[in-house]
Amino acid sequence: MKILVVEDNEAMTEVLALILSDQHYTVEVANDGEAAWELIVFYDYDLLLIDITLPHLDGISLCHRVRAHDYQMPILLVTGRSSSHDQAIGLDAGADDYMAKPFDHEVLIARVRALLRRGRTPFQSVLEWGSLRLDPATREVTYAGQPLSLSPKEFLILEFFLRNGRRVFTYTVILDQLWAYKETPGQDAVRTHIKGLRQKFRRVGAPTDLIETVYGLGYRLKPLELLGDSISADQPTSGDAAQPIQQQSLSSSSKIWNRFKTRVDEQVRILEQASIALMQQMLNADLQQQASQEAYTLSGSLATLGLPEGSRLAEKIEQILRANEALKPDQTLRLCELVTNLRQEIDRASTDLKAELVEQEEVLFTDDSSHNR
Repeated sequence: MKILVVEDNEAMTEVLALILSDQHYTVEVANDGEAAWELIVFYDYDLLLIDITLPHLDGISLCHRVRAHDYQMPILLVTGRSSSHDQAIGLDAGADDYMAKPFDHEVLIARVRALLRRGRTPFQSVLEWGSLRLDPATREVTYAGQPLSLSPKEFLILEFFLRNGRRVFTYTVILDQLWAYKETPGQDAVRTHIKGLRQKFRRVGAPTDLIETVYGLGYRLKPLELLGDSISADQPTSGDAAQPIQQQSLSSSSKIWNRFKTRVDEQVRILEQASIALMQQMLNADLQQQASQEAYTLSGSLATLGLPEGSRLAEKIEQILRANEALKPDQTLRLCELVTNLRQEIDRASTDLKAELVEQEEVLFTDDSSHNR
């Protein structure tokens, strides 16, 4: 499934894209409303995730334009404005749901799944084709009870075929549906991934032509009546069968944090510079404005990264720095305290997530050793 993220904050855009990609969605990005509209006209999207405050064409106007041209894909608005009035304006403009920043990334994924279930794309909780079973929620794929370890793109291809039954798809359609427009490769990429899927089918005793070639046209799922799919679910698992997908992938929070921790550290360092300058009575307007903006960005991104306490601290820092008048001594002390607490929270989170990675790697090693004995 393909999602268009429309967000002008670069850090938030990368976080959202990474979270959604980790759930095996194909994600494309636009940094302003007009650019988003051009993509919507030319490409097929299953869901639009739109920030309200955008350059060139704001999110509310974009919603109006999308619905005025009779596009029916679900729209999820994401914004820093949380009042009931703002929500009503967004929903009246044609949005299907509304989320205020900061938000938890698990809640975001749950909202996306709910909208896709309600949208024009048929959404089943579990997809099956004979003995093949794919669960989009847990990302588990099995054949006759045996786990199939798939790459993210292989998972997307298999899910795409399972959602579309007997339909035949050309290379062009597969590329358009499963690759972002900026990364669209040639037909060889499709052939390579199909070949990889067939090799993995063979390892668990599945027919290698479960996804069959329709010469001159493309690919499709082989019809069940031709499949001869009678493998017993209690057949022994092959020696090289992969671990379940939940064990394969370390937590999404850990992966996302590792991707953005350097950027977060830089933002906190700017807040520390501002607090030191304030204590020395040397805080100028430019540094105060920069620190205020960084605190605002951190408030949204830390919550999305799964750090609610860090988000709360950043929000309080931003509220103090946003003041137009000179800060009082008690505000100065409070700001320095909050910045110190934020740095401690960031360091704690980094340590905890490292420990989580080590623990999960040890579990994988233990399970693998037991399996091989």
